[in-house]
Amino acid sequence: MTPIALDAETSALRAGAGAFRAPRDVVAVRGPDAEAYLQGQLSQDVEALSVGASADALLLEPDGKLSALLRVTRTDGQGFVLDVDGGYGQAVAARLRRFLLRSKVEMEPLAWRCLSLRGAAVGEAAAGLLAVLTERGVLVLPFAWNGWAGVDLLGPEDVVLGADARDLPRGIVACGAEAVEACRIASGIPAMGTELTGKTIAAEAGLVARTVSFTKGCYTGQELVARIDSRGSNVARRLVGVVAPAGPPEDEPLAPGMTLHAGAAPGGDGAADDKVAGTITSAAWSVELGAWVALGYLHRNAEAPGPVRVRRGDGIGGSRPVRAELLPLVGTADPEPG
Repeated sequence: MTPIALDAETSALRAGAGAFRAPRDVVAVRGPDAEAYLQGQLSQDVEALSVGASADALLLEPDGKLSALLRVTRTDGQGFVLDVDGGYGQAVAARLRRFLLRSKVEMEPLAWRCLSLRGAAVGEAAAGLLAVLTERGVLVLPFAWNGWAGVDLLGPEDVVLGADARDLPRGIVACGAEAVEACRIASGIPAMGTELTGKTIAAEAGLVARTVSFTKGCYTGQELVARIDSRGSNVARRLVGVVAPAGPPEDEPLAPGMTLHAGAAPGGDGAADDKVAGTITSAAWSVELGAWVALGYLHRNAEAPGPVRVRRGDGIGGSRPVRAELLPLVGTADPEPG
């Protein structure tokens, strides 16, 4: 993508109206026991959701480790739709079926797609489109995370438009993966498969305030979440942002798998003698910051914000200075609950 195109798409995603096809898997959960069952499996208060309302939630393993970050939407008194990053729908359904036992609950994957609209002008630019799709049964789900806002249109593939320019109303810009990924990273939004895996603890990724209700009843995996919260969310590592301004041509772009290191480089700057303090999980060039930006996990012994060093994951070559920053890199952090 040319710098001009990247700049235009980023501007649309932030200040205008940008559109992209977000890979999402969708699972329908229905039945007389659906509400009670999801209440005991998800970290959010499912019973409190009104028809049409949605919330981000955690689906956890019994030991408290992450199975999935998903969104739950109530469609009627006995029906819900769960959507998750693409490629994880089957895992979500399998995890939910594991404890189903005799509950009267039915689950099925839906051949739905998600068209995401982002930017401060989405409400105005997409008003007509949203009205038409709502009448056709498409879920119009508000999105807001660290100041990046818009809506997600979730519905059947033959109803929800694609993200091609020819399909979109005037004023909405079709945006590519590079601009979307840079905005995601700068906004500090973790994704399944990169920042979020089966080894992730919710507090490490900064997900608790957004996804956990501490006033509902028990749910699978609750014990670890509650214990860490009662201890001040003191975890060994945390998700941070990494910023590397454009440097000499020989400097490599930030990339997943690169390692982070604190303090001065060891003598000779060899990788074998350089203790790893963290690892980069996602990276992209940000026209907003004029720098390479990344997400990664950093050990609590290394300060953020503060200087760190980065080196290739294969250990070849020396390290170079970058900065670890608190998230988000652009926007406003979500307020604490209560």
